[in-house]
Amino acid sequence: MTKSSIIIALSFLIYLSNLSGLLAQTVTVSGSVADENGGPIPGATVLVVDADKGAITNIDGQYTISGLPQGLTTLRVSFLGYRTLEQAVELGGNARVTQNFVLQEGAVDLEEVTVTGKSMVQEVREKAFNVEVIDAKGLHATSLDLAHALDRSSGVRVRESGGVGSQMNFSINGFRGNQVRIFIDGIPMDNLGSAFQLNNIPVGLAERIEVYKGVVPISLGSDALGGAVNIITNTYNKSHLDVSYSYGSFNTHRTIVNAIYVAPESGFTVQLNAFQNYSNNNYKMRDIDVADINTGEYFRNQTVERFHDTYHNETAIAYIGFVNKPYADELLVGATLGQNYREIQTGARVAAVYGAWHRKGDIVMPRLKYRKDDLLIKGLNVRLNANYNLGSEQNIDTLNRRYNWFGQYREYTSPGGERSYSLYKYRNNTGVVMANAEYKFREQHTLALSNTLNSFDREGQDQLNPDNDDFNEPRKNLKNIIGFGYTFESDAWNASLFVKDYFQQNKFTKVTELEGYNNYEYTDAVNTFNSLGYGTALTWFLNDNLQFKASYEKSYRLPESDELFGDLINLEGNIDLKPEHSNNFNLGGSAWINTNKYNRFNVNLSGFYRHAQDFIRPRLNNNQVMIVMDNLGSVTNVGIDGEIRYQHKNALSAGINLSYQDLRNNTQFEGGQTIESSVYRDRIPNEPFLFGNGDVTYTFDNLWNKGHRLNIGYNLLYVHAFYLYWPSQGSEKFDIPEQISHELTLSYFLNDKFQFTAECKNLADGKLYDNFSLQKPGRNFTGKIRYNIF
Repeated sequence: MTKSSIIIALSFLIYLSNLSGLLAQTVTVSGSVADENGGPIPGATVLVVDADKGAITNIDGQYTISGLPQGLTTLRVSFLGYRTLEQAVELGGNARVTQNFVLQEGAVDLEEVTVTGKSMVQEVREKAFNVEVIDAKGLHATSLDLAHALDRSSGVRVRESGGVGSQMNFSINGFRGNQVRIFIDGIPMDNLGSAFQLNNIPVGLAERIEVYKGVVPISLGSDALGGAVNIITNTYNKSHLDVSYSYGSFNTHRTIVNAIYVAPESGFTVQLNAFQNYSNNNYKMRDIDVADINTGEYFRNQTVERFHDTYHNETAIAYIGFVNKPYADELLVGATLGQNYREIQTGARVAAVYGAWHRKGDIVMPRLKYRKDDLLIKGLNVRLNANYNLGSEQNIDTLNRRYNWFGQYREYTSPGGERSYSLYKYRNNTGVVMANAEYKFREQHTLALSNTLNSFDREGQDQLNPDNDDFNEPRKNLKNIIGFGYTFESDAWNASLFVKDYFQQNKFTKVTELEGYNNYEYTDAVNTFNSLGYGTALTWFLNDNLQFKASYEKSYRLPESDELFGDLINLEGNIDLKPEHSNNFNLGGSAWINTNKYNRFNVNLSGFYRHAQDFIRPRLNNNQVMIVMDNLGSVTNVGIDGEIRYQHKNALSAGINLSYQDLRNNTQFEGGQTIESSVYRDRIPNEPFLFGNGDVTYTFDNLWNKGHRLNIGYNLLYVHAFYLYWPSQGSEKFDIPEQISHELTLSYFLNDKFQFTAECKNLADGKLYDNFSLQKPGRNFTGKIRYNIF
């Protein structure tokens, strides 16, 4: 990345961010669409007759249409099986107007219904990128976290080492971990720390979840090798309160509070999202081999209870500022505050047992959010986000003991720990600044520019090892990604072209072993990487019910700080790790089939090809107790995933998805050798290659009383058996067995204000593994209550 490109890009962003000018005040109209019994009508079309604007009601029958001029306008509401309704609405001086509708059942001529307004979920799905959208509002009644909500999507696999708060790994089409980037409202989650992870964030925090496969738009300015997830949090147009609490097996407690206050006249707003998780995770594991700590006697196939696995975290995200003002659609300052505590029961294998080692951390992150559409001139939209994490992490390992799975231990008098003898406390001092500008200079043409800057500077100390110079050595990382793109949109087809500039600089200490015992040389070192990526995405609409997509990206993924410097628990650092890059191709299509006004089908099918160089993958370190990330010369991945969904009226919803991915080692000669590698063309080990989900939900509306609703849902997860090691190196069988998990959910709604939910997970009490030998919880139950004030 040259100095001139940095100056030009940053100057343009600063110029856009400092433009000033006031536009005419616009109005937002919102409300609900219900039937004659008061039940919400999801999927209804609300159209502004004299403007090309509209919306589709969400699962709660709510709609919002923004950016309307003041004055008299007409709204037209329609839905299959109901009479179309038109209503004149006066959009006066208030920035927000509420208009509710009640539709009457009646015959409808399908040719007379024109659907021009679209929900945000539908708009995202129709983009040229290979993207799947999860409407998270339909899951708010459950106790799911974001990770397990995503695990139900095609092509997505979430692997955990245990219960609540355990270490997890997330993958899309075989690219996993940091190869896939996670965003919240378009802001990277790279620097949020252990207190804020996908498997401890409740799904009730999200409105929808966007899953980009293979090719990532520049608006998500980051270095994703093979995909990204963008979590869109709940937005409300008026004051709102949503509170829920759940209790479940293994003494598991979860609490969520979503609250917002909006002053209608001034636009002053206060937002609070808070959540809490607690669990003892004291579930039982079966068929474990245990040796008596004193006698050494060996006991095979024992059922043991986890005794050192308690986890809890508390997090609050608060903002204060103004919305819907002439100078800003959103101007908010705030902070994310949180803490977490995790006892560490095992290492990378179940044979490593710990009984005192634990870790704790906190997050103190000031934040800034700014957004303005039509800044100074129509079509110029600007967004700026910035945050800096002042939080800390601490590793506490001070008892020199050796435990077994019976909870027995042997204590040693010499100083030491269960693994490292450490009180190391450190701050990663991570910051993110992200700026985006889009300019729609003609009706069908849009230019976009984005810049994302990430910084990392770890500093820490260990009270038990105050003279250890290693803790004072530099561990710094700087990343910057600039993106520039062009988009053409028409009714028949859309196209996007983009280019990305990747830059990374790492500062660290290089250790050289010299002659003699315990003789090392320490020197400061710097390595720098700079390269260019590019891509395109195309989509064609053959008609209103059939869409095809194709996309390609030359992508880069820069090593993360934990991969370079370690996480001090189960991940060992590797400063020699190189950036990985990949050629990603996607081809797919979607079809919407209405057999009649009561029955609808949706079919999605996509295929992909990936060819990655310097592929970063995990392996066990030399003593087999920690994970280390390493480069593999060349990897290819060919696969397909598909989904079929069916809906009958608003009562029955069912779907099934299946994913197949074939990751192969394409490195024929390793380390300059002339002999072909013994694992050439082997399937990449420790990676699922066939998995899928099935679900069915039935809704009983107005059950017993008007406005009462009962949902009964079932979900199935299937993962085919897969290898732990290279198949050509003696692995003659699958090391990680086939996994089948069943879940059952019952939710009862009282006028959409009170909700009561009962869940059973792992209904058949199967032995479930995501990772070798690390069992997940058996059959478990959860009850949840939720209260809404709209």
